[in-house]
Amino acid sequence: MDQHSGSRVVGPGLRRASDYAWRLLILGVAVYLLFRLLLRFELVFIALFLALILTSLLRPPVRFLARWMPRPLAVLATALGSLAVLGALAWIVADSVSNESGSLGSEFRGGVDQIRTWLQGAPFHVNPHTLANLQSKLTTWVSQHRSTLITQALSEASRIVDVLAVLALSVFCAVFFTSSGDRMWHWFTQQLPPGSRDTWTRCGHAAWRTFAGYTRGSILVAGSNALMVGVALELLRVPLVLPLTLLEFVASFIPLVGSPIAMTVATVVALASRGVTTAVIVLALIVVIGQIEGHVLQPFVMGWSVRLHPVAVAVCVIAGTTLAGLAGAVVAVPLASIAWAVWRTLHEGLGPQPDEKAPTPSA
Repeated sequence: MDQHSGSRVVGPGLRRASDYAWRLLILGVAVYLLFRLLLRFELVFIALFLALILTSLLRPPVRFLARWMPRPLAVLATALGSLAVLGALAWIVADSVSNESGSLGSEFRGGVDQIRTWLQGAPFHVNPHTLANLQSKLTTWVSQHRSTLITQALSEASRIVDVLAVLALSVFCAVFFTSSGDRMWHWFTQQLPPGSRDTWTRCGHAAWRTFAGYTRGSILVAGSNALMVGVALELLRVPLVLPLTLLEFVASFIPLVGSPIAMTVATVVALASRGVTTAVIVLALIVVIGQIEGHVLQPFVMGWSVRLHPVAVAVCVIAGTTLAGLAGAVVAVPLASIAWAVWRTLHEGLGPQPDEKAPTPSA
């Protein structure tokens, strides 16, 4: 009788909800513990993430060269060629900055005087003494906190060693992922129970296809943004076009906020060198490029590989930034895309496509 009444009190809907609740609770605890573990090994995680990005970029030329030479030699040739291209690009940027630094300094001082005159006129009518006092206070504050600023700069400079270590580890892992990633993945799946190997294979395939598509799509979007910015700055005769274009390219990998930050830097340079009118035009480019990226490039380039709603992208970026800063903002969207791809594969029971190999860092 008691069992009967208990079954009537706890209906099937409530029982089903409780079953999902404790499963979600366990899953949440597992995700939290995994996140804490990743934070403990943040540099290793970043290095592996960069290695996978490099692998997705190196694989197409390696596959092309492997038709005429052994795969290890193709990997070596591709890696050396990539390093040569990056070195040449760095030399061009450094040469551009050194050639324009002198003229930019004088233009910057003239631009500051123009800004001061502009603020003193309509519609602001700022008192000249107020600007002079503000400049005096800023100079005094810098001189009083010089030792603190130097200490902070040296502490940040010490992280260069960590950056170099992360880059070295990422390149090292990317070379092995590209050359023998299929054998590494095969070894991993062989350690799993036989009944789960097929599921891991399908999920791994979906995850890698999504990640590689996101990486290549991000490069296309960043390159398109950089091209538009470079052409616009060249037409407006803003100095340091090449460094600012490269900054736009790199910043575009941070969804939603990266490109506006880079364009803000370009606006400051334009304001200091070309005046208020040019700066306003460059500032307007933030809106124009944002609209082109959001309504044309992102849906066209990223739609088939990521398949995330813009609201989901915004939430992922904000959550990643809150949890792990800049690194979290960069990895949040690809991780969410991978999770969604794996969920769809498990939910729909999709198998690998006929023309695709098993998922590996080299596939």
